[in-house]
Amino acid sequence: MNYVKYRKLKNSIFHGIIFCVTLIGIVILAILLIDIIRRGIPFLTKTFFTNFPSRFPNKAGILPGIVGSVNIILLTIAFAVPVGLGTAVYLEEYAKNNRLTKFIKINISNLSGTPSIVYGLLGLAVFVRVMGLGKSILSGALTMSLVVLPIVIVSSQEAIKAVPQYLRHGSYALGATKWQTIRKIVIPAALPGIFTGVILSVSRALGESAPLLMVGAATYVSKLPDSVFSVFTALPLQIYYWMGLPKEDFKDLAAAGIIVLLAILLTTNAITIVLRNKYQRSVE
Repeated sequence: MNYVKYRKLKNSIFHGIIFCVTLIGIVILAILLIDIIRRGIPFLTKTFFTNFPSRFPNKAGILPGIVGSVNIILLTIAFAVPVGLGTAVYLEEYAKNNRLTKFIKINISNLSGTPSIVYGLLGLAVFVRVMGLGKSILSGALTMSLVVLPIVIVSSQEAIKAVPQYLRHGSYALGATKWQTIRKIVIPAALPGIFTGVILSVSRALGESAPLLMVGAATYVSKLPDSVFSVFTALPLQIYYWMGLPKEDFKDLAAAGIIVLLAILLTTNAITIVLRNKYQRSVE
């Protein structure tokens, strides 16, 4: 009886500590957000969104960073999602359940925790130098695809696993082939979970700066890219550049840039969540 009381007391203390730590984190986050909004809102003018970076804070804009981030994210999704989904389908539906398959799955899970700077070094060696793509948007997008690919694969695997077996058996009983079953039954049923993985990957890709710095992304760009081989910058790099400048007004510009980055992140997540809910209702 004393042991049971001890366990209950221990659990209560543990839950209390978790609650206090969570509450402190929420308060700190709220304070940071309030400070960023207070400092950044006055700089969210029309010129801020249409101008290029400048050494004068009142003339500086974030247009190249927005265009660069949007290009990187769209290309990253175009590269990572088909490859990640195809890999997940193969590992869950076609690959034999042997030691090699288990080894591959374990290593894919481990890669999702690899520091992004490692992918940056890989992108610098392979895409920039060996493939000769240079310090371009394409190099940055391919490198960022490596960063988010394990997340897409693992989340897609879990979504495919969650599809009930009776749906597959019913499809086979009606005479469908394995590929028809996967294409028309399994993937549509797994789409909500797949979209969750896309949300996580987009969120990570939007906030990453180390891989882009390694492949040669610029912190100061005076023109918009005209192709995927153009020099580029991104919102995190633009914010980093402003934070390093001595004038206090540039710190306020960085706060405005953080607000824009958060707005883009929330918008992309909202679109993905809407699509996920739509397909979830259609499956149900």
